[in-house]
Amino acid sequence: MEHRISLITLGCRDVALCAGFYEALRWKRVETQDGVVAFDLIGQTLGLYPLDKLAEDIGLPMEALGHGAMTIGHNLRDRPAVDDLMARAEAAGARILKPAAEVFWGGYHGYFCDPEGHIWEIAHNPFSPLRQDGAFRWNGYGDA
Repeated sequence: MEHRISLITLGCRDVALCAGFYEALRWKRVETQDGVVAFDLIGQTLGLYPLDKLAEDIGLPMEALGHGAMTIGHNLRDRPAVDDLMARAEAAGARILKPAAEVFWGGYHGYFCDPEGHIWEIAHNPFSPLRQDGAFRWNGYGDA
C-alpha cells in the first residue's frame, strides 16, 4: 500500500446541506455521477455521499456508522489565515468547537464541525511549512 489517502468520503444525512457548506468555504465541485458530491483537493478528493447509501455499500446498518472519533486537518500558512477560515466556516454554518488558540507545542489551531458533525482541525504548524502548492508533510518540505 502506498503512503497516501486518495479519497475521504463523508456519509451525510443531507448531502445538499453539506455541499452548500463546503461551497460557502469557496471549494469547487467537480463533475460526478449521481448521488456523489466531490471536491478535488491537493492530491486527494473529499466526497459527500448519502449516509444510508454508504451504509448499504459497506453492508452495515446505518446506525452502526455513527460518528467516529476522527478529525480532518487543514493546515494553513500562518495564524491570521486560521482565524479567517474559522470565521468563514462559522458564517457558512459551522459550529465552533474550540476557538483558534496557541497550542503548547508552538502551533495555533481551532476546531469546528460542519452542519452534520464532521470535525475539522484548522491549524498553523510553524514546524511543518506547506509546499508552494499547499501540500502538507509532517515535518515540512525544507527547501524543496
